[in-house]
Amino acid sequence: MFKKPLLLCAITALLFFAAPRAPCEEAVFENERYSLQVSYNASAPQGDALFVRMILSRVKKQTTDKGATKATLALGNAVSDFYVVQPRGGKRSNPDTYLEMLAYIALSTWREPAQTELTINYSAFGEENMMFKLPFTVTKKEFVSETIALNERNTAIQTDSSPQRAAQIDTLNQVLAAKKTDAVFQQGAFTPPVSSTRRTSFFGDRRVYAYSTGKTSTTEHYGTDYGVPTGTPVFATGSGRVALAENRISTGWSVVIEHLPGLYSLYYHMDSLAVKAGQAVKQGEEIGKSGATGLATGPHLHWEMRLNGSAVNPDMFLGDFSFFDEKH
Repeated sequence: MFKKPLLLCAITALLFFAAPRAPCEEAVFENERYSLQVSYNASAPQGDALFVRMILSRVKKQTTDKGATKATLALGNAVSDFYVVQPRGGKRSNPDTYLEMLAYIALSTWREPAQTELTINYSAFGEENMMFKLPFTVTKKEFVSETIALNERNTAIQTDSSPQRAAQIDTLNQVLAAKKTDAVFQQGAFTPPVSSTRRTSFFGDRRVYAYSTGKTSTTEHYGTDYGVPTGTPVFATGSGRVALAENRISTGWSVVIEHLPGLYSLYYHMDSLAVKAGQAVKQGEEIGKSGATGLATGPHLHWEMRLNGSAVNPDMFLGDFSFFDEKH
């Protein structure tokens, strides 16, 4: 049971300010033992994500250490742990005196805009549990609807119910569900996966597949498609570890890269790969060539971002999504 559930909330209400030119709010709390600073995006459209950076600095160390810092973030029914990350600006992390932590929740399940609250529960340096709430707004986003005609080959891929395809889907879901606490490779802005800016489909597009059999099915597009010729170099959008690199029935030659605990980038329909599972990659490193393998109506690269298993808008990661820039 939390003993002081309103203290921080009341204080932070007086200390909020909107950082110019960035979707960032900040809240600060101080007592005689530690200070806490929170940076977060106070609003985001459907399909984006909520990110919170929490900085804890010990002012006065107790004579006896009480334990590790623990914290969780909650929004609606979704809950995320806070993960320790490398501090900004060359500072050094110390679990006894200084910590920077990140938590994040995908907004993929929010089908309607909403005025709501996020809740942070924490125990700073093993001290008593505290809880506070901050306002958050899910804003409306319009999604494009398109009909895509599939030839006999692509119809067979889309309707494939073979054990092999089911096993590939299960393997991918297991990869995307993993949250390794030490997987902290990329906090700054991501970069595009190809040099071309030509996009042929966007995140969240509502798709109607028209099969060669005359039947149809409806789905959502989980990423962004870049219309590039076969053989175009594809680059890692952020530093990380290759979690999957294989040929799949529906997505062709595919690469999945782990960047933060539960945060992955995905690259589909490639013609060839230049990396293998388990390999460390740097941001901007070539990971393969684009193509038209798997379910594809022409050469392109499909770039996707998954957060805690849910697809989120890749474009939000092209900016300071984790408030890594110290201007915040």
